[in-house]
Amino acid sequence: MSHIGVLTGGGDCPGLNAVIRAVTKCAILEYGLEVVGFMNGFRGLVENDYMPLDLKTVSGISHTGGTILGCSNRDNPFAYYSMRQGQVTQSDESERALHNLEHLALDGLIVIGGDGSLNIANRFDKLGVKVVGVPKTIDNDLSATDVTFGFNTAVNTASEALDKLHTTAESHHRVMILEVMGRYAGWIAMHAGISGSADVILIPEIPYQIDSVLAKISERYRKGKKFSIIVVAEGAYPQGGEMVVQNYVPTSHDPIRLGGIGQKVAEEISAKLKNIEIRVTVLGHLQRGGAPVPFDRVLATRYGVAAVKAFMDGQYGKMVSLRGTEITTVALEDAIKEIRKIDPNSDLVHAARAVGISFGDFK
Repeated sequence: MSHIGVLTGGGDCPGLNAVIRAVTKCAILEYGLEVVGFMNGFRGLVENDYMPLDLKTVSGISHTGGTILGCSNRDNPFAYYSMRQGQVTQSDESERALHNLEHLALDGLIVIGGDGSLNIANRFDKLGVKVVGVPKTIDNDLSATDVTFGFNTAVNTASEALDKLHTTAESHHRVMILEVMGRYAGWIAMHAGISGSADVILIPEIPYQIDSVLAKISERYRKGKKFSIIVVAEGAYPQGGEMVVQNYVPTSHDPIRLGGIGQKVAEEISAKLKNIEIRVTVLGHLQRGGAPVPFDRVLATRYGVAAVKAFMDGQYGKMVSLRGTEITTVALEDAIKEIRKIDPNSDLVHAARAVGISFGDFK
C-alpha cells in the first residue's frame, strides 16, 4: 500500500481537521504513504475533485473548526443528484467513483462520517473498496463507539448558552427554552442540561406531557423561583404525538429536517400559564461551528492515527471506535446497525432526576 484517500462526509463537526491532520501525518511519517483528500464529501469522489495532502497542507489545522476538504450531506454516489437539461435527476454514479479510485491508483479510502456516510462506506466495501471508517457526529448517537468527536464541543457550546440564558431568565423572571440538536437521541440536551443547571430536559427517549412541564414551572414559582430553564432536543415529542418537522429535503440521505419543538413547547406553556413570559432560543448550527475543545482534538487525532494503522493491518470494512479508554475497531455493518440512545433507566437519567430535573413525565 502506498496511496490512500480521505474524505469528510455529512455535516461539518468540530475536530474534522484534527482527523485529517492525523491521517496525513501518520500516513506520511509512519508509513511513507501518499495521501489525497476528496473535496466536499462523496461529491469529490464522484466528480474526481481532490487535492494532495502533505505535511505543509495540514500544518496548524487541528485546532480549527470545519474541514479543509469541505463536506456535503446530500451527495450519495449510489443515488446521486445532478442537473441535466434544467431538470434534477438521480442516478447511480458508484461505478464512476470506483473508476476515479482506480484512476488515482488509490489503495484504500478513509471515510470520516456519521451513520449516513458510513452506510455509503459499507456499500463501497461490499464492492471491493478497501475502506476504513472514522465515527463523526455531534449527536453522539453511533452505537458502536462510546464517544464521537465533536460531541463535547457541541455540549460546551450549549452549556455556555445556558449559562448566559440563566442570568437573563432570572433577571426578567422568564421561562427560557433552548432548542438543541438531537434528532433521535438527546445526548446534547442531556449533558448540556445537567451541566447548565436546567430545570426541565425534553429528549426523544422520554416523550413528555406538557402538564408535567407546567407542574415543574409552577412548583418553582411557588418556591419563589420565578424563572425556569428548559432544554429541548429537536427530536423531542409529546406522549402520543410526533416530532416537529421543519422541512423536507428529498436530495439528502436523511431528508427530514427537524426544528420548531422549542416554539411548540413555548406555545403550550403560554396557553396555560398566561402570566409568565417565555422566550425561545434555537442554537442551531452554532453547535457545529468553532474550534474543537481539547478532548475532541485528542480523540480526533487518535481516531485518525488508528484509521491509518487499521489500513496497514489489513482491517478493511472496519470503523475505529473508542471503548473505555482504548481505540479498537468494529465492523462497519455493526457500526451502522442502530442508533445509540439514552436509556431512560440509566444512572445518567437517575442523576438528573436526583437533583430535581424534570423530563416532563411526572416521575
